[in-house]
Amino acid sequence: MIKKLLFLFLLISQQIFAQNPNQGPLKQEFTIKNFKTESGMVLPEAHVTYGTYGHLNAKKDNVILLPSHYMAKLRGYEWIIGPGKALDTTKLFLVATELFGNGRSSSPSNTPEPLHGPRFPIMTIRDNVEAVHQLLTEVFKVNHLKAVIGFSMGGQQAFQWAVSYPDYLDGIVATSSTAKTYGHGIVRLEGQIAALTADNAFMNGDYKTEPKKGLEAFAVVWTGWLFSQEWWRKELWKDPSNPELTFEQVLNNFRTNFIPGADANDLILQMKTWESNNVGNTKGFNGDVEKALSSIKVPVLYMPSETDLYFPLEDAKYEQQFIPKVQFAPIPSLWGHPAGAAPNAEDSKFLNEHISKFLTKIEK
Repeated sequence: MIKKLLFLFLLISQQIFAQNPNQGPLKQEFTIKNFKTESGMVLPEAHVTYGTYGHLNAKKDNVILLPSHYMAKLRGYEWIIGPGKALDTTKLFLVATELFGNGRSSSPSNTPEPLHGPRFPIMTIRDNVEAVHQLLTEVFKVNHLKAVIGFSMGGQQAFQWAVSYPDYLDGIVATSSTAKTYGHGIVRLEGQIAALTADNAFMNGDYKTEPKKGLEAFAVVWTGWLFSQEWWRKELWKDPSNPELTFEQVLNNFRTNFIPGADANDLILQMKTWESNNVGNTKGFNGDVEKALSSIKVPVLYMPSETDLYFPLEDAKYEQQFIPKVQFAPIPSLWGHPAGAAPNAEDSKFLNEHISKFLTKIEK
């Protein structure tokens, strides 16, 4: 149960897929020389980790993009992939990509000086979208997508695709996400950064060993926002097969085994990416999120979690009124933020049914 909870939190654990160890995409890498970031800094080499499911057809018109969420790796969308689920790999070609800063795509931890560690540039959601656009057009020669489907920071990317490339895709799906990070979300993220960097071992990002106390403090703060208050009150963390499991054990495992092996600077980089997100900052919209959302041409399936503390339902309600072709379908779940990635059978059914129907509709 503890491993399951960690997966629900991180959505990167391979434990849930242990029954199919040979499935999943092969890790591949796309390199861009002299990649100019939105901040104006240039990465001599930008590396984008990606993998694929299924086969690209001759017309190259069966492609769906699955952009990753916070610190996630390639397999974070297997809750909608496979028999009986929304994405059939016998018909579709799925491209899964990993965000800058996750430790495998270009990140503070794996980039040489002079851009190593805290000197790595802040990467925006638009930087990620631009890099993946190059990947799709140069590696696969794909000039159009059926859809972009994204959870959390993946949803941020989906919205950005619809604004930056309005004619490049047929539709988007965003779960547990918003098109802009509003003030309260920035305050939350800054609190988590503050907890991490307060550790003396952090040394302004030039640490010799990972700041263990800071990472544990960061993990506890993050965990407090992950699930809904009612999820905790009803003790949905309990495991009937392990009646001895205690609240203290669950909390301690989040504290000490939060994102195994994650680098502190990488964690911060992706939080800064999250904080800076605003489709209104796309060129031509002058920071106006309402104008940017109003420009979206394609159908949008917008699925916030009713109990999400990261991307509150009210923020999503505010945004959906400006999207011309929106289907607004809040997820009725107590699981908070993870509800957008099928943490239980009920949420999985709700998500897969709505996404399946949406994809069928936009094909007509």
